[in-house]
Amino acid sequence: MTTAGKFALLAGCFVFAATLALGQGRSSQANPPGLAQVVALDECDPTTFNAALGPDFCKNVALAALGYATTLSDLFAKAAAGTPDRGWDFEPDTLHIEKGTTLSIVDQGGEPHTFTEVAQFGGGFIDGLNNGEATVPECAGGFANVAVARTRLLQGSHVEITGLKKGKHLFECCIHPWMRVKVNVK
Repeated sequence: MTTAGKFALLAGCFVFAATLALGQGRSSQANPPGLAQVVALDECDPTTFNAALGPDFCKNVALAALGYATTLSDLFAKAAAGTPDRGWDFEPDTLHIEKGTTLSIVDQGGEPHTFTEVAQFGGGFIDGLNNGEATVPECAGGFANVAVARTRLLQGSHVEITGLKKGKHLFECCIHPWMRVKVNVK
């Protein structure tokens, strides 16, 4: 290739890069807000959970084999003592998003959860995990309540929430009520 050809190719690359950069600047302004992710985590012990709740209820394959798992009895004991297991959590705990952003909630834990919007944080539908807090109305009835059942997250699944209005939104797991997220929509 001649020197002139190399310069022409280089100039073409610069023009292409500039076009992409300008186009990206315009498209980011024209596109609505994007996606924000919340991850549900837990460290259930497959042996004790599955013995009590049925085969394959707990599918914690990530860290249980290394000893990083909580037995079912320890989960209840910690909740009753007011020190719920920190391995059961939504991450992040607080989100600040633009109106129009889609929330994607992913269950990367070993057992089911819910991601239920509540007016105020409180207890879920399993008394032994509530640490004395009353069950919030939105969680009452457990999965027999269709509104709660719709918010269920099975292991490895995800749910998307759209159309959140401006303001503060509170979400909790109706099974493990210390799993909480505050979402502030601007």
